[in-house]
Amino acid sequence: MRYYEVDLDGYKAKLPVMKLPGGISICFFNLHGHSELTEHCGKKLAKLIPECDALITAESKGLQLTHVIARELNQPRYAVARKSKKLYMQDGLDIVIESSITTGKEQHLYLSQDDAELIKGKKVVIVDDVISTGASLSGLEKIVELAGGTVVGKAFVLAEGEAKNRKDVIYLNSIPIITD
Repeated sequence: MRYYEVDLDGYKAKLPVMKLPGGISICFFNLHGHSELTEHCGKKLAKLIPECDALITAESKGLQLTHVIARELNQPRYAVARKSKKLYMQDGLDIVIESSITTGKEQHLYLSQDDAELIKGKKVVIVDDVISTGASLSGLEKIVELAGGTVVGKAFVLAEGEAKNRKDVIYLNSIPIITD
C-alpha cells in the first residue's frame, strides 16, 4: 500500500492512498479510533477559529474533533447534523446535499429541533475533518441558515485538492487528489 505523509502542525500522519471508483485516488484521513491525533488536531484548530457561540459538525468523522474543540472552547454542547433521520429528529430540519468525493451520491442532512434551537441566533463555526468539493460544507451552511444561525467560521483538519485555495476556510494542512 502507498502512503502520503502530512504534518498536522507538529503531528506527522501517514495516510493510505486509496483509489476511488472514478479513477482518482485520495489520501484517506480517518480520526475514528485515533484519540491522540484527534486531541492534537482539535486543540490546534480551537486556537485558530474565530469567536463563536456554537459549533456544528456532520456525522461521523467530525464528531470527536468537534467534541475536543467544544471542550477547549468551554462550550458544553455542539450541534450534529445526522445523515439518517432518527426518532428524536421528526420535528427538525432536513436538507439534500450534493454528492461528496467519497460518497459519490446525493445525501440528506438532518438536524434535530433541539440542535436547531442551540444555533438559532448564534455565531456558528462549522467543523469537519476534510474539505474537498465543498458539498458537505454547503449543506452545513444551508442548515445553519435554516436554523437561524450565522456562520462565522469553517474549520477543517485538511483541505483536499483545490480546496486549499479557498480563502473562507481554516485548516491545518492540505493533501492532494492523485490522478495517476
